[in-house]
Amino acid sequence: MNLKLNVKNMICQALEDLSINYDEKDVVIEVPKLRQNGDFSCVIAMKLAKSLKRNPMDIAGLIKEKLLGFDEIKNVVVVNPGFINIFLENKYVFSGVNGVIESKDDYGRINLGNGKKINVEFVSANPTGILHLGTARGAAYGMNLSNVLSFAGFNVTKEYYVNDAGNQINNLGASVKERYKGLCGLEENMPLDGYYGHEIIDIAKIIKDEYSDKKIGEDLEFFKKVAIDYLLNVIKTDLSDFGVTFDVWTSEKKIREKGRIEESLKILDEKGLVYSKDNAVFLKTTKYGDDKDRVLIKADGSYTYFVPDIAYHLDKFDRGFDYLVDVFGADHHSYVSRLKASIEALGYDKDKLEVRLLQMVKLLRGGNVVKMSKRTGESITIRELLEEIGKDAARYFFAMRSLDGQMDFDLDLALKQSNENPLFYVEYAHARICSILNDAKARNIPVSKKIDIVNDEDSKALVLKVYEFSDVIFNAASKKEPHLITNYVYELAGMFHNYYGKHRILTDDEKESSERLSIIKTVQITINNALRLIGVKAMDKM
Repeated sequence: MNLKLNVKNMICQALEDLSINYDEKDVVIEVPKLRQNGDFSCVIAMKLAKSLKRNPMDIAGLIKEKLLGFDEIKNVVVVNPGFINIFLENKYVFSGVNGVIESKDDYGRINLGNGKKINVEFVSANPTGILHLGTARGAAYGMNLSNVLSFAGFNVTKEYYVNDAGNQINNLGASVKERYKGLCGLEENMPLDGYYGHEIIDIAKIIKDEYSDKKIGEDLEFFKKVAIDYLLNVIKTDLSDFGVTFDVWTSEKKIREKGRIEESLKILDEKGLVYSKDNAVFLKTTKYGDDKDRVLIKADGSYTYFVPDIAYHLDKFDRGFDYLVDVFGADHHSYVSRLKASIEALGYDKDKLEVRLLQMVKLLRGGNVVKMSKRTGESITIRELLEEIGKDAARYFFAMRSLDGQMDFDLDLALKQSNENPLFYVEYAHARICSILNDAKARNIPVSKKIDIVNDEDSKALVLKVYEFSDVIFNAASKKEPHLITNYVYELAGMFHNYYGKHRILTDDEKESSERLSIIKTVQITINNALRLIGVKAMDKM
């Protein structure tokens, strides 16, 4: 039941009955922070004051009289300087409870996207090493956002762009080859920009174990392929265990082989947007708002890393996506303007690309920052985080904060089995409801389909909070901020814990018990659906 929309429609009807011209987008319905200020509030009277040349309190008074004619409205209070505070009839609020229960896993689903195709590209870490903590935050965000957008009616494709070509991959192959030579008793000559992670030695050992020293004379392509296959498999396994999966893995190498780079450069050249200077080739990105023109082809004839990205985004648009979302690290901040400029240069709407920037994560233990892995002496990996606190805690804690702010990840808090731990607090609410429902089932007390005798304000407030879920989904999807879901479910759990402390659910009065069961059932469904969207399994028992 979308009470906010219903209240908006009532106010619009009141304005029409008063023959007042208005813009529907100005009829904004809010939920007051304090319950004594109403179930809903609207400031339309203040917005109309200038055009009507009347005191907003007078306008609000006229709207109030019309609203009181609706059976669903219990009372309307006008507050200076023109707030319209609306109190709904309890029976009307409770009438939507069974609809929530019948919707089950679909409760909260909306059709904001109307089936539009949206591509969410995230993680896309170079397959030159194992995924670390910062990548985990981006992985959780990208997966959560994809879940929310899908729940909001978008046709979502989750994509990982594999940078399996270029200088970094050449250095990867050379690093593995040199480590392999060392294992074969030969002198190592690691490249200047080589990779020194323990995983490089692991790959070399695999080659040594399978081929002995027979691959010493093998060219670089062999070592590159073995390294990429191994590291991609590790990346896919770690992400899968983190609850993150992709629909598409796009290879930069394949993009190059399909001629997409030459195609994109040809389009730009034919538009007169490419020029030569100092033996290099530039793109006129300043024409599209960039602070300077960008190099496409360096003086030595090699492409800058910008060129494959242009070709890749052309490929995405050619696949028919209506919108693109890229999740980048904060160090790519300056890259956004040139990427958007290149999209506009290719002939597409640059606003159809939204770039979300991922800020850093600080891992805390005992109040101190944990920088290095005890096992390897390097950065903490996703695998180590999962081994220490588990998938659900990791996903929940990453989902608690907006992506655009730096994050302190408290390991000690994530491991606590108490209400101090926000995940425990939410999971305990769900588990407690499941226990009550199981107890009721054992006593043959059904979940009521209708609320007739329960009429207290606490029950009403709890149900109103449940009804906010679809609005939270709307905001999380439209603002690309899935952490709003986590904030909401924590507040809902808190309201339930307070409700449970004040009201006995199962009593000798079977009808009242049955009706209260239906109320807490809506909370259980909502918590389950919210947690599912952020990759967390709701606990049935604790």
